Amino acid sequence: MAAFARRGLAVSPHKVGPDYIDPGYHALATGRPGRNLDPWLTSEELVVPLFLHGADRADIAIVEGVMGLYDGAAGLGTSDAAGGGDYASTAHVATLLDTPVVLVVDASAAAGRSVAALVHGFRSYGTVRVGGVILNRLGSDGHERMCRDAVEDLGLPVLGALRHHDEATAPSRHLGLVPAAERRAEAVATVRRLGELVAASCDLDAILALARAASPLTAGPWNPAEAVGAGSQESARRPRIAVAGGPAFTFGYAENEELLTAAGGEVVRFDPLRDERLPERTSGVVIGGGFPEMHAAELSSNEHLRHELSAFGKSSRPVYAECAGLLYLAQELDGAAMCGVLDGVNATMASRLTLGYRAAVAVADSVVARAGERVRGHEFHSTVTEPVHGDRAAWQWAASGPVGFVQGGCVASYLHVHWAGSPWFAGRFVDACREDARGEDARGEGERE
Repeated sequence: MAAFARRGLAVSPHKVGPDYIDPGYHALATGRPGRNLDPWLTSEELVVPLFLHGADRADIAIVEGVMGLYDGAAGLGTSDAAGGGDYASTAHVATLLDTPVVLVVDASAAAGRSVAALVHGFRSYGTVRVGGVILNRLGSDGHERMCRDAVEDLGLPVLGALRHHDEATAPSRHLGLVPAAERRAEAVATVRRLGELVAASCDLDAILALARAASPLTAGPWNPAEAVGAGSQESARRPRIAVAGGPAFTFGYAENEELLTAAGGEVVRFDPLRDERLPERTSGVVIGGGFPEMHAAELSSNEHLRHELSAFGKSSRPVYAECAGLLYLAQELDGAAMCGVLDGVNATMASRLTLGYRAAVAVADSVVARAGERVRGHEFHSTVTEPVHGDRAAWQWAASGPVGFVQGGCVASYLHVHWAGSPWFAGRFVDACREDARGEDARGEGERE
C-alpha cells in the first residue's frame, strides 16, 4: 500500500476479518480510512458493495488477508455453527470479489522445493486464483534463487523477494501490534521504510497489472443513507454525537460513523486522554474499543472529563460503549478510578485472551437494539469485569449467560459490532440523541424563564 501510494496512486486499503489494528497502519500508508471486509459480521451480500464504497475514486484496491488463506470464522471461535469451514476467510472474500490472490510466503525455514510444494498446496487446495508469489524472510541471494526457480517451475510468477530487516518491524503486545495511533511518529517511519523496501524488492508494475486483470464487479457501492433509510433527516435537528478517539480508543469501523452521519447525527471527536470536557452541545456519546488498560493512570487523572461523563451517563442520556468503552465507564480499572457510570463494576486484566465471533441476542431494550433482536459481533479482550452483567443485561449468546449492561440510556458490553450489518443501530441511536437534544432545548428554555 505504501509503495503504491509513494508512486502517486490513490490506494484503497481493506482488511479481511474484524481486526482494527492493521487498518490503522493501512490508513497511515494510504491517507484513506482502513476498511474491513467481513462476511460474518456484515453478510456475504455486503462484501462487494462495502468494497466498492471504500474503493471509490481509487487507482488500486489492496486487501490484506486474515490468518491463513483458508482460515475463517471457525478459526476465530465462532459461537454460530453457520460460520464453519472457510466462511469469512481470505479465500472466501477473494471468491466474493473474484479477485486474484498474491501469496506472501515465509521462506525462512525452507529450501526452494519445499517452498514450491507449499505454494502448490495453497493453489490446488481451493478455487481461488493465485496470481503470483512474494517470497518473504529470505536468507541470501542463493536462497532466493532456489526458491524463485522452484516457484516459477510451477508456472507462477515471483512478484517480489524480501529479506528480514530489523528497522522495518512493529512492536507487539497482548492483543497484537501496538496500534499506530499510540506510536504515531514511529509508525509513520516504519510504514515509510516498508514502502521503500517493497518498492525496491517487488515488481510493482506486475502487481498493478495483476490487479487490473481482476474481474469487473457489477454490484453498486454500499450507501450509508440507503442503509439507514435516511430521507427526511436533512431538515431535522442534527444532534451532536461525541465519539471517543485518541491513543486509548483506537478501535472503530469507519462505516459506523458514516451511518451515524447518514442517520442525521453530527459526529465530533474527543480524546479522553487530553480533553477535559465533552464537546459543546453533546447529545450522545460513543466509546469504542482500544487499550484503556495501557493508559489507565492518565485516564483516571483526567477527573473533570470523568465526572462530566459520569453525570452524562447517570442522567439516562444516550451512551454506547464497546469493550474499552465498557472499561472506561466502570467504577475502576485495575484499581484506577474510571467514570463510574456503571456503579460497582470493576475491571481487571485477565490471564487469557477472549477472542471470537458472537451471534448475540439482545436481552433488553436499549438505545440501539430491542429485546430478542439478533446481532453478529465479536469479542477481543484480555480483561474481565465483576459483575459480568447488570440488573438489565445487554446480550446473550450460545455457551454464555447474560453479559453487558443496559442502564438508563447507556448500553455497554464487550461486544464489537460492525454497524453495516446492523444499520438500525445508527438510526435508533441518533433518534435517542435527537430526543435528548430536544430535552436540552426545553431545559434551556426553562432556565431562561
